[in-house]
Amino acid sequence: MQLSRFGRLLEGRRDALPRYHTTELRVTDPDVIAVSGTDRHLLVVPSDDPADSVEGAVLELSSEELAAADDYEVDDYARVEVTLVSGTKAWAYLESARNAV
Repeated sequence: MQLSRFGRLLEGRRDALPRYHTTELRVTDPDVIAVSGTDRHLLVVPSDDPADSVEGAVLELSSEELAAADDYEVDDYARVEVTLVSGTKAWAYLESARNAV
């Protein structure tokens, strides 16, 4: 996805999003499936368990790259500002309001 959207591989540093966990989502957008190679994607959702967290990486993107990431993500995801375990503020693609129960 990084090469097709940004033309480069991104470097990042490890961090985690507290009080969230992942579930699987079936994506139907043919362009996303073609780029990712699968119709199964992870969806990050809130958790009531304070021990839960989602491990990941903090990536630095230009404003153009962030717009390209927004364009790639399907409506099942929404870009939300979050605070990571390290205290870093970052954007994350989480469950959109249309999926939340």
